[in-house]
Amino acid sequence: MKNRFYSLDVFRGATVAFMILVNNPGTWSAIFPPLDHAPWHGCTPTDLVFPFFLFAVGNAMAFVMPRLHEAGDKAFWKKVTVRTLLILAIGIFLNWSPFVRWENDVLVFKHWVNPDNRLNGIRITGVLQRIALCYFFASVIIYYTKPKVAAIIGAVLLLVYWVLAYTLGDAADPYSMAGYFGNTIDQAVLGVPHLYKGEKILFDPEGLAGVLSATVEVIVGYLAGKFIIQRGKTFEMVTTLLLAGCVLVFTGYCWDMVFPINKKIWTSSYTLYTSGLAIITICFLLYWIELKGKPAKGLKFFEVFGKNPLFIFVLSGFLPRVLGLLRWPSGTGSDGKQLYTSAFPWFYEHICKPLSSNLKIGSLIYAIITVLFYWMLAYWLDRRKIYIKV
Repeated sequence: MKNRFYSLDVFRGATVAFMILVNNPGTWSAIFPPLDHAPWHGCTPTDLVFPFFLFAVGNAMAFVMPRLHEAGDKAFWKKVTVRTLLILAIGIFLNWSPFVRWENDVLVFKHWVNPDNRLNGIRITGVLQRIALCYFFASVIIYYTKPKVAAIIGAVLLLVYWVLAYTLGDAADPYSMAGYFGNTIDQAVLGVPHLYKGEKILFDPEGLAGVLSATVEVIVGYLAGKFIIQRGKTFEMVTTLLLAGCVLVFTGYCWDMVFPINKKIWTSSYTLYTSGLAIITICFLLYWIELKGKPAKGLKFFEVFGKNPLFIFVLSGFLPRVLGLLRWPSGTGSDGKQLYTSAFPWFYEHICKPLSSNLKIGSLIYAIITVLFYWMLAYWLDRRKIYIKV
């Protein structure tokens, strides 16, 4: 197919594969630094996964949006609204699943708000929820404006987010976890019981305010995809796009001096920096695959993930939780209490961990095997032409 860009499929699939890799270590206490998130300011390879996925969402829009324009406003709103609500629902379902948990050797229901502790409940936000919101707002902007206007709106959103973060945050340190202005918004809109409790303070890394900046990641992905389609498989297209990516990375670095690159609050500098790196990565794939025509047999591994990206990602989060309910005794703790294990933890402890005295190696081997496991499922679906679209 003339308009088929295999490199974009590889980019999307590789992003999903890396997302599964970094989300499934054998143990969170033994991770190689590049496979862990930056503690606060800064950016590791792991911090590129989520923005690259949003960028890929924008890329896909460049191919879909012309058909939505032809179908008209009614069809557009129906598709975008249904897809947004569906992804939101799946995200909350994933947070709530498997709806029961072990407590004192008894399975108890996971309440929306814990009746025994009203400050705890089911988290509303998450990766899928942010994808849904960014997809929705970016779709509306892209559908109703021309590309140049969409780019201007994106720039304005980044500037507005910076102003809000600086003026509404704690004057002493507006870009700190405690001083971030989005905390107040999340607590007021979502409620304390439904926020992330994994940090030392009440802070949600996928909070509502960050959607403002993260949406621009999708817009940039769309603009890049549209440019690729319009210019076709030419050396000029790749070099021009590569220059644009370098400019975004450089701009992000410059902005970092006053608005630090930070994934957890998704700063504007982070959006530009990661968008630029996504463009640069795609340019190398375009050059190697589309222009040079190099054999892509090894890259087919990633293409399989790209066929059912959201489904495989959801499954990688859902399956361990369900299997975790099927547990068995594994000795006693220092306090004399009975310990239990389940399928995935047992596999790490008894198969992967003993492979090396370096716990990080065993943890990484477990993560790689996990990726291969989900690849086999994705491959099975692809062989049977089963594509679960959301």
